[in-house]
Amino acid sequence: MKNGRILFSLLLLISIKSFAQEFDNDSVVVNNNLEFKPTALILPGVLIGYGVVGIESDGLKFWNAEIKEELNEHIDEKLTVDDFSQYAPALAVYGLNAAGVKGKHNFRDRTTILLTAYTIMAASVTTLKQTTKILRPDNSSANSFPSGHTATAFMGAEFLWQEYKDVSPWYGIAGYAVAAGTGFFRMYNDRHWFTDVVAGAGIGILSTKCAYWVNPWLTKKLFKDKQTQATSMVYPYYNGEQMGIGAVFNF
Repeated sequence: MKNGRILFSLLLLISIKSFAQEFDNDSVVVNNNLEFKPTALILPGVLIGYGVVGIESDGLKFWNAEIKEELNEHIDEKLTVDDFSQYAPALAVYGLNAAGVKGKHNFRDRTTILLTAYTIMAASVTTLKQTTKILRPDNSSANSFPSGHTATAFMGAEFLWQEYKDVSPWYGIAGYAVAAGTGFFRMYNDRHWFTDVVAGAGIGILSTKCAYWVNPWLTKKLFKDKQTQATSMVYPYYNGEQMGIGAVFNF
């Protein structure tokens, strides 16, 4: 499993790089509104671009096959931890707030941001899955690209980072470690190619950044009275493989 550890380390390195580049500039002064910076597009753009190029690139397809072969040699049984770990970083934000560790936004605003990020992410993942029709490594279906689980996990990790980077960077590091693990297990369980996971990571990160960028405008449109708090919200979700209905309540 040496190569497996290398892959996990690579995913974690990508994760750390995504928020380390902005930590020095943004961690000292608390600013609830994340300002748009063109440089913030670089890393997710590269990750998504790598995945898109991998759809047709023989070299990247060969690398995908090599990774699959290496992992398959060491798989004794599938571990479905990724079905649950994909949600852990986002849920951690609400868990920390419930434990008294306050993040950057109140319940209404952070929930609006999360739902916006999820909508962007789910729409992007679903559209790409339906248009690219890439066969999964286990030949189960032709909706491999990109990885919805990985996109969900990295969306939540970026959400956790943005909410708690001014409290401690370790919350974000932990969230991104879980996201990297989710991506690794999607490959370990023979459900996704490496390019699927890399692109999913980029989509998840970018979706959350976009949600923070549009949040000031969206908040003004949705909550014209700043003193009015949303008491409940029901919404559908789809991550490319699973559908359901979620609900949030503010007491």
